[in-house]
Amino acid sequence: MRRYAAMDYDTYEDLQGLWADLEAALALVLTHPAQVGNFEAKVLQLDAWLQELLAHDRDAGLYLMYQLASSSHTGYSAAHALVCAALSHILAGTYHLPPQERDALVRAALTMNIGMTQLHDQLALQRERPSAAQQEAIRMHPVEGRRLLERMQITNGLWLDVVTLHHINTPPQLPLLQQQAAERLARLLATVDRYAAMISPRRRRAGRSVAESVHVITGPSSQLYQKAGEALLHSVGMYPPGVFIALNDETTAVVMRRTAQPHQPQIAKLLDARKLPFAQPQILLLTQEPQLRITHSLSSSEVRPFLDTQSLLHLGALMTNSTPSFQQITQTPGQA
Repeated sequence: MRRYAAMDYDTYEDLQGLWADLEAALALVLTHPAQVGNFEAKVLQLDAWLQELLAHDRDAGLYLMYQLASSSHTGYSAAHALVCAALSHILAGTYHLPPQERDALVRAALTMNIGMTQLHDQLALQRERPSAAQQEAIRMHPVEGRRLLERMQITNGLWLDVVTLHHINTPPQLPLLQQQAAERLARLLATVDRYAAMISPRRRRAGRSVAESVHVITGPSSQLYQKAGEALLHSVGMYPPGVFIALNDETTAVVMRRTAQPHQPQIAKLLDARKLPFAQPQILLLTQEPQLRITHSLSSSEVRPFLDTQSLLHLGALMTNSTPSFQQITQTPGQA
């Protein structure tokens, strides 16, 4: 088990605060778009802010983002949009997309559910299946989202088209990189959307098992997305940093960093099989622990009540300490 170095709690709390501020600003934009002055400029500022937070250390950025999303008080829709935007930014790099396509993809990810923000929050909390009226609103939300964005003076056709098509479910006629830009980006965003929803347990379902999750984004239906799921797994892993997980020995852990093996990240064991906290989180590489495997993801509500704040602070500070350049981030974009 790794010993802890001196912890820079202030730096970690500063970074945590920046992610929280970003999510809160995004929640305001999505929930009350008509009240946001210069809507497009605000979305572009949020995009720049996101890029800055991810630029210095991707794993630490993902850890902070997922930990925030798992305990967010702003609502599921904003948290989901932030996760999807971050994953879209990473996937755009994997595919070496030109800047205009990367920008349209990430900004579509931030705003794709703007046509059903409040319903999105409600659906994440309710235990029953969506009603007929809710199902119709879900079906129509890509078109409603485009209409709302147009009312907000968004004129970028590619951004609007990707929002409209982000639930695309028609078989592709060409390989991904030979498709028209809007179709290609919509398939990438659909992959990210499914993946982010998959690893985010909701009130009426637990996180999926590894086998189920792999099948969703790499199985037969993934042909709709032309191997984009495999690219996403390669980029961020099946379980990204910050996600709570259950292990086959009945212990509970949080993912710390990715490895070359998507299903075998570096983890920190937090709770034993009786749901009692370890004296110190046990940091392990699953690539070196063949007897251990992840069974499924866990919601924050299943883990946090058993943890003391100090344990999570230790882990967050450890991520910060491993990223000296992160200490340079002290201001939001446009505030330097």
